[in-house]
Amino acid sequence: MAEFVNKAIACTIYNCVNHCDDEEYCSLKKIQVGTHENDPEQVECTDCQSFKERR
Repeated sequence: MAEFVNKAIACTIYNCVNHCDDEEYCSLKKIQVGTHENDPEQVECTDCQSFKERR
């Protein structure tokens, strides 16, 4: 399990290195949220730019 569990950031992305293994939270103190669209209009247009793939 991650050393720090940030219960202010819920997360279900299990293959991210920042995911808390046994809980659905992020281990970062803050995350960067961004978009891959010029004019985002839907939730699917947003991205967690703090994501790092767990290998």
